[in-house]
Amino acid sequence: MSAARPLTLLRTVAALAALPLLLTACGYGSDAEDDAPQAEVAADAKKLSASEVKIGYFPNLTHATALVGVQEGLLQKELGGTRIKASTFNAGPSEIEALNAGSIDIGWIGPSPSINGYTKSAGKNLRIISGSASGGVKLVVNPDKIKTLDDLKGKKIATPQLGNTQDVAFLHWIAEKGWKVDAQSGKGDVSVVRTENKITPDAYRSGSVDGAWVPEPTASKLVADGAKVLLDESDIWPDKKFVITNIIVSQTFLEEHPDVVEAVLRGSVKTNAWINAHPDEAKASANKALEKLSGKALPAEVLNPAWESITFLDDPLASTLDAQAAHAVSAGLLEKPDLKGIYDLEPLNKVLKAEGRPEVDDAGLGVR
Repeated sequence: MSAARPLTLLRTVAALAALPLLLTACGYGSDAEDDAPQAEVAADAKKLSASEVKIGYFPNLTHATALVGVQEGLLQKELGGTRIKASTFNAGPSEIEALNAGSIDIGWIGPSPSINGYTKSAGKNLRIISGSASGGVKLVVNPDKIKTLDDLKGKKIATPQLGNTQDVAFLHWIAEKGWKVDAQSGKGDVSVVRTENKITPDAYRSGSVDGAWVPEPTASKLVADGAKVLLDESDIWPDKKFVITNIIVSQTFLEEHPDVVEAVLRGSVKTNAWINAHPDEAKASANKALEKLSGKALPAEVLNPAWESITFLDDPLASTLDAQAAHAVSAGLLEKPDLKGIYDLEPLNKVLKAEGRPEVDDAGLGVR
């Protein structure tokens, strides 16, 4: 297979991973929620080249840049009279489908859906334009059944979805241990049980699973139910950093409205700076946004440890996305992808330069 040839998911895995996820989500229309707070725009505010920018994100702490940026008006401030229309999603495939359909222009999303969306479209639907968050993923277990990492053998461990970012990470970790698991069925030396994050706490309490490799705040919810953190995924990455959330944009929107994209990136950079300078206020803001979206705020015993494990940053940590793609290949979930062109960091680096900040690197995977 030549490097230029479009690369796709293996047929079997695509059938198991991509289509059922889209079907169970009933498409982006039902999975997207338009109840995200919409910022007020002054009547005399000057519009950019588009009157509106449609953004998407998850009601998750790992998407706090978007949660806080919208909640505090930091994104809207940079856009002036160009109005934000915000929608929230519960699954990466649904957000990618919305991007492809033009229902959103820019989205906060994890690395695996970004890779899958890019490769399945032969590199034509999206670009990654910034990082947003690192970390926030833990292996938590029932301490009565599992006391060491070696005790995982023969146990049932949940991951959110077949082929999602945490599923790939866990399968790769298992392979590094020398254990065998069939990636599609999850059966083997460890039973990998694909379970939606919102269901995982009930599965843990009922004994259906013995632990989980999951993002925050699900990990801390399990700890509140008596689980123990056995491994923080950050500890197995160089410099303890890996991309968990990045920002993607429709290539069409980027070409037609570069000024709007740059304004969103300015807002994101300033939001991350505010989050890092005011962590307690930012944590409260993110929780307030989650309460508006879900009807329930996170309790302190869940919110505090979850927030502390996430790093908010602008660097997309491109080399770690490349490594995650390689992990998916080694697990048998993805053919070797050509990710050249998945990044366009020129707008972000322009913003960073204006802020007196160092530029970030695309690990050789940029368009230029």
